[in-house]
Amino acid sequence: MNIDPHSFKEIDPGKRILMGPGPSNVPPRVLQAMAAPCIGHLDPEFLGYMNEAQQLLRYVFQTKNPFTIPVSGTGSAGMETCLVNFIEPGDTVLVCVNGVFGMRMSDLALRLGAELIQVNAEWGRAIDPEDVRRAAAGRDLKILAVVHAETSTGACTPLNDLADIAHEAGALFLADMVTSLGGMEVDIDRQDIDVAFSGTQKCLSCPPGLSPVTFGPNAMEVLQNRKSKVPSWYLDMNMVGKYWGARRKYHHTAAVNMIYALRESLRLVAEEGLAKRWERHALNHKALVAGLEAMGLEMLVPEAERLPMLNSVWIPEGADDIATRRHLLKGYSIEIGAGLGDLAGRVWRVGLMGHTAKPRNVLLFLSALEATLRKQDVRINSGGMEAAAAVYEEAW
Repeated sequence: MNIDPHSFKEIDPGKRILMGPGPSNVPPRVLQAMAAPCIGHLDPEFLGYMNEAQQLLRYVFQTKNPFTIPVSGTGSAGMETCLVNFIEPGDTVLVCVNGVFGMRMSDLALRLGAELIQVNAEWGRAIDPEDVRRAAAGRDLKILAVVHAETSTGACTPLNDLADIAHEAGALFLADMVTSLGGMEVDIDRQDIDVAFSGTQKCLSCPPGLSPVTFGPNAMEVLQNRKSKVPSWYLDMNMVGKYWGARRKYHHTAAVNMIYALRESLRLVAEEGLAKRWERHALNHKALVAGLEAMGLEMLVPEAERLPMLNSVWIPEGADDIATRRHLLKGYSIEIGAGLGDLAGRVWRVGLMGHTAKPRNVLLFLSALEATLRKQDVRINSGGMEAAAAVYEEAW
């Protein structure tokens, strides 16, 4: 088979404003760090960068957990890591489901042979702790798992009450923080979370490819006292931990340049400061919602339960979902996300994550959306940009 190498052009997708459910825009410093020379994953220089990446991850997670590492793989690999290391056949696992990613954890638990208890909530709503308390009563739970920030809907479930319920039941408390880490308050130690995982491509504004995880002391005790081997060799944290620990024992080749990128993205988080970063996400969310509502559009999630970094808005009557998203991308280089599951074709998911969460992106999106909808003869009000600008002026 012959091939003409000149028929393949250099990669140049053009610039995009990534306002979907992830990835988010990546700062130039992170891309520059990613382009640094690749060296061996046991090179002493690289081991130093590993240590620094772990230090910075502990800061962002707000934890002292020694076992805090980036797993090779995207956020779903982190999810599988956290379940495969702690579930053994016959264990009872309670999973809170209010969107796609709660369903994914349920699927994984069943694949691992767990007895599954599901506590369901309407998509777009937070999980009710009292429903969880009733479901957990009298059960010998191994794990209670919840999605902190449900990317498929934009709903946020508070964690403190659920952590208490889990520990009263003698269970590990596991939180999916793929979308929340770096964009809103996350405090692993204060919130008493035993196991958590995230992803690099959301509010950390690093390219997709790593999944930060953190295991607390109770989780490490459970892991070290398993009755059976972890069924995944690649994601067995008993073995992977020996590479990330003091022994630096080889397990698999680390994603060297991705760890450079993660380290730099975490440095940017630390330079900004967590509190200021959370405030920035909250302000841009407030301005976006003000603008959308001024246009006459409605949000899926009630105000008290909304995430700041992922905003689901009902598609107005007469608007063409696919045509709107295509026009925003082609005409304005703005990417937004489609609805998932039962919400497909009914909502748009607008992300304001990390490097993307900026006033100019909010204002440009509102202007572009208004023009796009008017082109389709959709009835909307004027004044979206003005309403958003008023939020910024008040804050400044």
